[in-house]
Amino acid sequence: MSFPRYENYKDSGVEWLGEVPEHWGVAPLKRGFEVRLGKMLQPESSSSHDELLPYLRAANIQWYGVDVSDIKLMWFSQKERSQLTLQADDLLISEGGDVGRSALWRGEIDNCHFQNSINRVRARESNYGRYLYYWISVIKDKGYIDVLCNKSTIAHFTAEKVQTVPVPFPAPIEQQSIAAFLDRETAKIDALIAEQQRLIDLLKEKRQAVISHTVTKGLNPDVPMKDSGIEWLGEVPEHWDVWNVRRIAISVQTGGTPSSEPPSTELDDGCVWYTPGDFGEELRLTDSARKITRAVAASGEAKLFPKNSVLIVSIGATLGKVGYVEQTSSSNQQINAIIPNNLIDGYFLAYSLSVKAEVMRFLSNASTIGIMNQEKTKEILLALPPMIEQTDITIFLDNETAKIDTLTNEAKTAITLLQERRTALISAAVTGKIDVRDLVSANPVEQAA
Repeated sequence: MSFPRYENYKDSGVEWLGEVPEHWGVAPLKRGFEVRLGKMLQPESSSSHDELLPYLRAANIQWYGVDVSDIKLMWFSQKERSQLTLQADDLLISEGGDVGRSALWRGEIDNCHFQNSINRVRARESNYGRYLYYWISVIKDKGYIDVLCNKSTIAHFTAEKVQTVPVPFPAPIEQQSIAAFLDRETAKIDALIAEQQRLIDLLKEKRQAVISHTVTKGLNPDVPMKDSGIEWLGEVPEHWDVWNVRRIAISVQTGGTPSSEPPSTELDDGCVWYTPGDFGEELRLTDSARKITRAVAASGEAKLFPKNSVLIVSIGATLGKVGYVEQTSSSNQQINAIIPNNLIDGYFLAYSLSVKAEVMRFLSNASTIGIMNQEKTKEILLALPPMIEQTDITIFLDNETAKIDTLTNEAKTAITLLQERRTALISAAVTGKIDVRDLVSANPVEQAA
């Protein structure tokens, strides 16, 4: 859909902004909004008149809104309560961390205040906070805020810097029209993005289900079945075995970090050295972010795993993540390596283990910090078909998962395009490249209806 443009434009006086509609003004943010930094953390009361009240931190400020799932309390004096209380439609801007990340306050919590990691921006003279929210998102996306904050060092978007941000100022009623238009159009785009994300989630579930069914039931739906004796595994083909890793592995080893010459990101011709960060959606592991030198690998200081090994993340948030290696490799101490014997194909083993993350978390006592040591890894149970069936299963799963992955990538591409469309539309509206005044009512009450 194409949108109309304004009839006349003028130079904004800001190089990166370019032209704006002729009747718009361009001025520092402080001309239309009041900016105040929040209070430094005060863990104890200094007066009997202080009150312990909820307050927001930068972590609570997200582009989608204010996250109130984790709200802290702090002492505020009577003066601070009057100065730092939040009102509906206050714009909250992160002062540090991800500088410029913003959200509008909608009164989610009564009598709430804010810490000094947040700038509160409050509209003056009928200016409109939600219009400014969209403008801040544009200059954040374009990198202007990072430049203003000297993000090559520790960035701080101080109140003084916020006040100096150049802002295009349409008339207040026009600000409301632009914000209402963007509320409506971005909601449509967000709904389409959510649909694509739901599709991705369903495809991910289907992928796991296909793998899980195939490595436990096989490819022949008519084959006689037997009880595996394991509740979570259920029935398996009658001619299959059910063994633990101990019986199908030459050994289970744990990686390590060489001290004489640490792994480096600068090596092009070294030996791959995996960490949990190298594990992605692909089952086959190829390159690694860091490598060890050939000399370190040859010295025996680093543990080397032969090709056809299966690597498992054994600690941390990605515990149970599995990868298959087709080359001699090494890893850090967060990874266990299973070197399979001649009873099992390493690639089949990788597929089989890739759907057992929940089993591994259970074995690792993951209610605390879960750790899958070598002994626990050896106790993982799996269904074991004859070798020829293992090969057939891996070929089948490669084909089926490739189809699902193609659909998943198409959905991800659609999300990327929709996000680009969303960003471009916001930018065009708040910089006056399109005229949306006649496309939507400026009355927020009418919009809500």
